[in-house]
Amino acid sequence: MKMQRALLCLLTLVFTVLHVGLAIAQATDPLPSWNDGHAKRSMAAFVEKVTTPGSPDFVPPAERIATFDNDGTLWAEKPVYFQLLFALDRAKELAPRHPEWKDKEPFASLLRAT
Repeated sequence: MKMQRALLCLLTLVFTVLHVGLAIAQATDPLPSWNDGHAKRSMAAFVEKVTTPGSPDFVPPAERIATFDNDGTLWAEKPVYFQLLFALDRAKELAPRHPEWKDKEPFASLLRAT
């Protein structure tokens, strides 16, 4: 019983340290996956000026609206989604292992197009 309690305390401590460490890391860099450069600095400056009360560019929270569309904002679409390109390439790569695909749709059309 003492061992289980000690283990539980240890796990709780480890979780707390990791959680606090992650929160600190996120607080110091709001865009940790972005490369440091003009785009990241510009985005941070924009957010700073529109969220700082008293700033001439301040936007109240109730008026902050973000709209996303499949224009490359969320998904790359140059000219088709990367996921589709991957699926098409993968089907072509696997075709030699599946000779029956020559006569089975949609694989037959895909393989004829190349």
